[in-house]
Amino acid sequence: MTSSTLGTRPIVQTAVDSAADQSDTGPAPRCERTGLGFRAAFLGAACIGLLALAACDEQAGAPPPKPAVGVRPAAMKGVSEAFEFVGHIQAIYKVNLRARTEGFLEKVLFREGQDVKVGDLLYQIEKIQFQANVDQAKANAVSAEAEATNAALQYGRNLALSKEQFSPQSLVDRNKASLDRDRAKVMQTRAALTQAEVNLGYTDIRSPIEGRIGRTAYQIGNLVNPASGVLATIVSQDPMYVLFPVSVRDLEIIRASRREADGGLAKIDIRVRLSNGQEYPLAGVWNLTDPQVDQTTDTLFMRATIPNPNRLLIDGQFVTAVIRQRREEPRLVIPQAALQVDQSGYYALVVDNEHKVERRPVKTGPNRGADVVIASGLKEGENVIVDGVQKVRPGQLVQETVVQPAAGS
Repeated sequence: MTSSTLGTRPIVQTAVDSAADQSDTGPAPRCERTGLGFRAAFLGAACIGLLALAACDEQAGAPPPKPAVGVRPAAMKGVSEAFEFVGHIQAIYKVNLRARTEGFLEKVLFREGQDVKVGDLLYQIEKIQFQANVDQAKANAVSAEAEATNAALQYGRNLALSKEQFSPQSLVDRNKASLDRDRAKVMQTRAALTQAEVNLGYTDIRSPIEGRIGRTAYQIGNLVNPASGVLATIVSQDPMYVLFPVSVRDLEIIRASRREADGGLAKIDIRVRLSNGQEYPLAGVWNLTDPQVDQTTDTLFMRATIPNPNRLLIDGQFVTAVIRQRREEPRLVIPQAALQVDQSGYYALVVDNEHKVERRPVKTGPNRGADVVIASGLKEGENVIVDGVQKVRPGQLVQETVVQPAAGS
């Protein structure tokens, strides 16, 4: 066993030596070339991979494109000073129709919501009993007048006889008393006739004003009387009043702003802005400042008359009343689209000379069409973002384009 193991070792060693001898002769140059080629190919592939990675990193590190926004420069425009107050529309005339006598409704002679004129017949209560009362009163009046005529004749005859001493004076006195009583009865019957005719007239309910009538509370066949309440309401339409409360402090400010150098007061227009934000096209004329101040609120009411030919204004409608001077002064304005608001108040996004977005808190004045007056926070010529506000944030670089104002704005 030991000898066999020892006997094999020289054989293995001889093979190793033989391989070493061969490596020093012919095959060595071929093996060397093969190893160098492999390493060169490996290095080339590695270089290509590194170049590809470098290109990817270069693409990943490229800055994103600048967002495009539309801007408009803040500009000076002629703007008249204005003061705004919450007010409401009030009809100049408003009538609640009521029954003045009792009876069943025989006719309803209008369509709800239609325009009516003075004297238009609207309701008719059955007339039979009232006409009968008139006829009876007329008969009583005729009878009383006949009795008075007879009494007058008797008194005249007896008076003439008494002058000739053919009739006692006591009879003349009784005839005179009967005549006076019959004349009083005539007056009573005439008064009853007048009352009966008035009651008959109450069966016709007519419009006392021109305006628009609302819903009817009773229909044909209903029993109505003075306790039935309002049958329908008529509201005048053109013109209308606009009423708005003004504090004493604001009233003094308005007066001071209107005062001119020569001591006069600048002329003003009363405008109305509807609940949808649109301005009513027709101006009102101021016609009343309440002579008394409500001491609980330190306010008084002002009132203006405003035309309403198209029936756009409705009685009771809430509006914004705007007192505006006719004289215009230059004020800084920006489009309303540029005005933003958050918890801290109003602001605008401005693009500076380095194309960078900047947030500017602003104080605003009144709206003027599509623009809003800026009291502070901006300067004339600064570009405010009006399009693409949602795509940018303060400090971001942008590509701005000036947006031209729409025609007429």
